[in-house]
Amino acid sequence: MSAETGQVRVRFAPSPTGALHIGGARTAYFNWLFARKHGGVFVLRIDDTDRQRSTEASYRQILDSLRWLGITWDEGPEVEGPFGPYRQSERLSVYREQLDRLWEQDKVYACFCSPEKLAEEREQAQREGRAPRYAGHCAGLSLEEQRRRIAAGEPHAFRLRTASTGQTVVRDVIRGEVTFDNRELDDFIVWKTDGMPTYHFASCVDDALMHITHVIRAEEHLSNTPRHVALFQALGVQPPVFAHVPMILAPDRSKLSKRHGATSVEEYREQGILPEALVNYLLLLGFSPGEDREIVSRDEAVQLFDLERVAKHAAVYDVKKLEWINAHYVHNMSPDALLDQIWPELEGRGWTGPDPAREQLAWLRTAVEFARERTRTVRDLPDMLRYYFEAPESYDEKGARKHFRPETAVRLQAAADRLADVRPFGAVEVEKAFRSLISDLGIKGGDLIHPTRLALTGVTVGPGLFDVMVLLGRDECVARMRRAAQWIELNAQS
Repeated sequence: MSAETGQVRVRFAPSPTGALHIGGARTAYFNWLFARKHGGVFVLRIDDTDRQRSTEASYRQILDSLRWLGITWDEGPEVEGPFGPYRQSERLSVYREQLDRLWEQDKVYACFCSPEKLAEEREQAQREGRAPRYAGHCAGLSLEEQRRRIAAGEPHAFRLRTASTGQTVVRDVIRGEVTFDNRELDDFIVWKTDGMPTYHFASCVDDALMHITHVIRAEEHLSNTPRHVALFQALGVQPPVFAHVPMILAPDRSKLSKRHGATSVEEYREQGILPEALVNYLLLLGFSPGEDREIVSRDEAVQLFDLERVAKHAAVYDVKKLEWINAHYVHNMSPDALLDQIWPELEGRGWTGPDPAREQLAWLRTAVEFARERTRTVRDLPDMLRYYFEAPESYDEKGARKHFRPETAVRLQAAADRLADVRPFGAVEVEKAFRSLISDLGIKGGDLIHPTRLALTGVTVGPGLFDVMVLLGRDECVARMRRAAQWIELNAQS
C-alpha cells in the first residue's frame, strides 16, 4: 500500500519503439486486473527516452491498442493525474533534480572513462573468463574534481555507488525469494554521456515519485531487479513489491517471433480477433482460473486474479486455442454487434448502402445469425456471406468431382422446376417440396441436398440448406440451380 495514497498503485511502462506486443499486452492486463481487484490505480507511463527509436506513431498505436483491449488507465497520457507528466521525455528535469540530489549525497559520481577504455576492459575480462565489471577508476574522485572536469567540458556519465559485498534478496510474489550476490553488480551507469537518464534510473525515479506499490513485469526484468533495489535504497524509498510473470514461448519453446504468426495486438485486431477473446487468452498465458475453465469474462477475471496463482514456468503460445476462444465470443455476439463490426466491409464491397431499408436490415441480420456459427473470426464473416450477394462463379473443385455427376444435372433441373411452384417460399415449404422430390426420384436425401448446396453457394458446407434458400429467394435459387445444371452438362461433354 502506498503511504501517500493509501491504495495499491501499479504501472505499465511501454517503450514506443514498435507495436504493442502480446507479451506487453499480457503484462498490462495483469497490472490492470490487479489494480481493479484491489480497488487500486493503474498508471500508464510511456518510456520514450530513447530518442532515436521512439516514434509518435508507435505511441499512438500503443494507446489505441490498449483502449481497444479495454485496458483503461486511471493516470497517464490524455488522462493525467497528480504525478504527471506521464511521458518520460517530458520528465527530464525531474530526473536531473534527483540525479543532482544523489550527486550531492555522494551516492552517484561522474565517470570520465572513454567508451574505448571501457570496451577494452570488457574484452580483457571476457578473455580471462571473468564477468565484465567496471573497475571503479573514477569512484575516488572528489566532488570538487568532478565539477572541475565537467566545467572543463569533459564528456562524462554518472554511476551509482553499489555494494560489492553481501547479497541482495528480492522477494518476488511469484518466484519467492531470489538471491543475488552483490559481487555481480558494479557501479552501473544511471546517466548517459548524451545527457539522458538510463532506463533503470528513470524507471525507479518514476516508481518512487508516483508511489508505485507493486511492479508486475516480465520475467526478463528479474536480472535487473538488484540494480533497481539499489536505486530505490539510494533514493531513500522502500522498494515496491515485485512480481515477475513468466515468458511467453512459441509452440517449439523458442522465443516467440513473427515466424510463429501474429505477435502484436494490432495484427490480431486486423485478423478479426475480438478484444474480449484476446484478453481472455492473455489471462490463460501464465494464470489458471481453476476448474479447467478457459472462457473467463473480464469481470470474472478481476474477481479470480491472484498474483500468487501466476505460474513460474513459461507460458506456451497456442494460436489454435486463441482461435477457439475467439470463435466462442463470435458465436455469442448478437447479429447487430457483428453487423456493426463488418458494416464498412459490406459497404466497401457494394453489398449494402449506408441507410438500408428495414427489410434489408432484417435480412442481413438473419444472414449473419446463420453464418456466425461457422465463423472463427470477424474477418472471415464477409467472405462467408458472399454467396448471399453474388452467385458463385466457380464451384469447389473437390465438391464438384464428388457431387456434380451427369445425372445431377437432371435432378437439379427437376428441383428448380419444383421450387418454381413453391408458395409461400418458407423453410418448411421448401423442405417439404425437396423431400417430396427426393421420394419421387427414389434417391437418398444427400444425392440432391449436397449438389443443391454446391449449386447455390459454390461450397460444400454452411448453414442449414433450407434457411439459405429462403434468404436467397425463390427466383435466385431457381436461376442458380439451372446455371449449375448447364455447367455440369457442359463439363460432362468436355
